[in-house]
Amino acid sequence: MPWQARTRPWQARTRDSVTSLVGRLIFAQAGASAAIGLGYSRRNVPWLVLTLVVAAALCGLAVLVRSGGHATWLVAITVESGLAAVGLFRFAYVGYMGGTLLALITLGTLLHPAVARAFAPAPRRHERAREHAAVAEGGPEPVGDPAIG
Repeated sequence: MPWQARTRPWQARTRDSVTSLVGRLIFAQAGASAAIGLGYSRRNVPWLVLTLVVAAALCGLAVLVRSGGHATWLVAITVESGLAAVGLFRFAYVGYMGGTLLALITLGTLLHPAVARAFAPAPRRHERAREHAAVAEGGPEPVGDPAIG
């Protein structure tokens, strides 16, 4: 097909491939943060439990992101921003990196315009009607009697 020859191999061709990519990144982040967290906090039980809870929450977020909804995209941006901020704070004061690098990479991927378009909500019907030339040319129609002052 001629259109496939013009696309670059690294460009996503469908919306599902973009949402799948983001989901895989979040799964990778969950695995990396859990593996590093388990090795780093062997003697500290509260951090160990927190690491496992964060990894489980990230796996749940990855499953939700694969649905491709706009609300899940916003939730993913919020969660990844929080994880990146907490990770950078912990790196500055404790020297622990955890899944911070993957959080930053995933956040950058989520904020990319192509990914934002893939998660954008579908246009509504009344918005399509306004784009139609015949509807756009018509002025406002008067409704009821004019106000008498």
